[in-house]
Amino acid sequence: MKTYALCTGRKMPALGFGTWHIPEEKLETAIAEALRIGFRHFDTAAIDGNEVIIGAALRKGMKTHPRKELWITSKLWCDAHKPDDVVPALKKSLHNLRLDYVDLYLMHFPIALKRGTQWPASSEDYYTLEEVPLAETWQAMERCVKKGLVRDIGTSNFSTTKLKDLMETAHIQPAVNQIEMHPYQQQHAQRDYARRHHIQLTAYYPLGGRDTTLRHPDGSELPPLLTHPILAQIASEHTVSTAQVVLAWLLALEVSAIPSSSTPQRIQDNFAASSLVLTPQNIAAISELHAKVKLFDAKEFTRHDSPYSLETIWDNELFT
Repeated sequence: MKTYALCTGRKMPALGFGTWHIPEEKLETAIAEALRIGFRHFDTAAIDGNEVIIGAALRKGMKTHPRKELWITSKLWCDAHKPDDVVPALKKSLHNLRLDYVDLYLMHFPIALKRGTQWPASSEDYYTLEEVPLAETWQAMERCVKKGLVRDIGTSNFSTTKLKDLMETAHIQPAVNQIEMHPYQQQHAQRDYARRHHIQLTAYYPLGGRDTTLRHPDGSELPPLLTHPILAQIASEHTVSTAQVVLAWLLALEVSAIPSSSTPQRIQDNFAASSLVLTPQNIAAISELHAKVKLFDAKEFTRHDSPYSLETIWDNELFT
């Protein structure tokens, strides 16, 4: 498996196994299959509520795959942004995962919620970023590194503006920013910023929702990404699936990806994408598919008299 060297020098496997949205009854079997095929990078988050199952599956897997061979990522939920809550939140994730440390811990969103809030249901569930600044949460993330609870720290769903602000006070720079990225959302500004500041990008929703019909910001309808004729043509050229083409495109851009599936054949296909080499012409053709589309725009955080808006969450980078 191809790896990417982070700013700390540690190497992260380019393709990871995403665990979000996999039904609980299928998750342990899916992880076992992913390990068998060759995946060593596994991504989860506290809010997903599946860390206990993942921990049990990884514990079984570590009978044949030592811990040092694995890369485990988890994420700090928004209700633990107060500095005194960060270390306990990570320790809870470690307990659930049955691990002594995670390889990467990410601040899941640049949004602060009151303790115990999963998704906000009233105006009382929010803190503003003036009340709980991201810089203070980050300082607590840095303490997690010093305590040996995590090797690398990073962000998720951060705009380049918020990354820039964070970098001004950080003692440990974010090693990774995990964002939505696929051919319909190519994240040009993020890629440029990450390249200049040695931040590794990881793509969630790398397959564009597979069979989801999307809408362009101008209101026009887009075909489900994996049915797009250009991707189908490239897939036919290489005798592979369109999903493999998309994952190989991300790797060609030096972006890691965390596709998710509980289907053995799809897990195998996703892993095989790491060995697919696209031509420059293929990559140029895919670059034309950018449509400024997002599957997840974080509207859930803008309701109930929220102090957050799409403009303040994404700093006007939502449709770029």
